[in-house]
Amino acid sequence: MPSTDPLNKQIDAFARYLADERRSSVRTVETYIRDLRSFREFVREEGLPADARKLDIVALRGFLSSLFRSNQASTLSKKVSAIRSFYRFLLKRRMIDENPAAGLRSPKVAKSLPRFLTVDQAFRVMDSPPKESMRAKPLQDRDRALLETLYGTGVRVGELASMNIDDCDFEAVSARVLGKGGKERVVPLGRSALEALRAYLPERRGLLAKAREGNADALWLSRRGTRLSVRQVQNIVRRHGTLGAGRGDLHPHAMRHTCATHLLDAGADLRAIQELLGHASLSTTQRYTHVSVDRLMEVYDRSHPLARQKKRGG
Repeated sequence: MPSTDPLNKQIDAFARYLADERRSSVRTVETYIRDLRSFREFVREEGLPADARKLDIVALRGFLSSLFRSNQASTLSKKVSAIRSFYRFLLKRRMIDENPAAGLRSPKVAKSLPRFLTVDQAFRVMDSPPKESMRAKPLQDRDRALLETLYGTGVRVGELASMNIDDCDFEAVSARVLGKGGKERVVPLGRSALEALRAYLPERRGLLAKAREGNADALWLSRRGTRLSVRQVQNIVRRHGTLGAGRGDLHPHAMRHTCATHLLDAGADLRAIQELLGHASLSTTQRYTHVSVDRLMEVYDRSHPLARQKKRGG
């Protein structure tokens, strides 16, 4: 039987706020609420009052300390973020008078540079769906269009999976995507993505004929004519990463990183890349400058006469 204690009700109210007002993704809501339920379980086991109004920073730190040995810094940081957001919500709604979570500090997380494909690897992945095979043509054309769209636009996997046929404007050579927080943006479709999409659309109609009602709007369809899920998109990218570049670990997010890195290497403006990717903060986009600098240093060490001379001289 579900508990009706104040803390549970407060967490439920926060979940509604995330979904209805913040318009957070389903995954974000589930992650935050799972972490807060874990916090409530800790409160219950420790015999603390199950009410956010009666819990102080000692209780919050006690919860995080209980997780320290069994969780990485990145995981703990996410739990701190969930608790902070929860208490900011309670304060904003005047459900608490003070915010004990304001004193919480996130553990330092080592920032890893985004993984990406080289230009040659990206082209091989794009070419991995065979162009001629009538038996599997609908899925091959779909996969090619999907990969070209991911690489050409840098959209997130959730944004791609939720695309509808009407989101593509072939005259304006662009597509409309719904990003984080329900924010809409328009991304340009490159020539390769446009050609691949046009080749896929006739095959899409054949796939749609196999479906039940309710899938007519979806751009990306499975062999059964249903909208592709995020997991299915991930599997498609992983399969062609293996076939094209020997990268069985290839993930849609790596395609996003690849798009941004290649644009930056070609001289694209950082602000333009930020707008394309839908980053709220320029600091997120600036990670790619570090990638490019690291690559430049590698090329320098391999190629520049002074670098080679230094190696010979010890």
